[in-house]
Amino acid sequence: MKRQNVSRARHLRVMQTEAEARLWSRLRNRTLGGFKFRRQTPVGPYIADFLCADRMLIVEADGGQHAGNAADMRRTRFLEGRGYRVIRFWNSDVLSNTDGVLEMILIELEK
Repeated sequence: MKRQNVSRARHLRVMQTEAEARLWSRLRNRTLGGFKFRRQTPVGPYIADFLCADRMLIVEADGGQHAGNAADMRRTRFLEGRGYRVIRFWNSDVLSNTDGVLEMILIELEK
């Protein structure tokens, strides 16, 4: 299972959405408040879009198919049960208000 998740994570890094690419360009290399992020990182049976391990924070960029998705709720419960905080942003918000999204992420990181 682990090898399969690593392979899937690599695929997702190559096939990232426009919103994920924009977020990654602003999160990589400790550019947001000096916090280190990894992208498309396996966490248990799931893959986190962006993970700040030091702060146990997972940032998800979601498209419309995630609205009210029961699988996403199970996933969030699993991750929170392991001590992670999960915050989600719609792709449209990331694309239209990148600075506002980054500000909200920074607020969560500084908690």
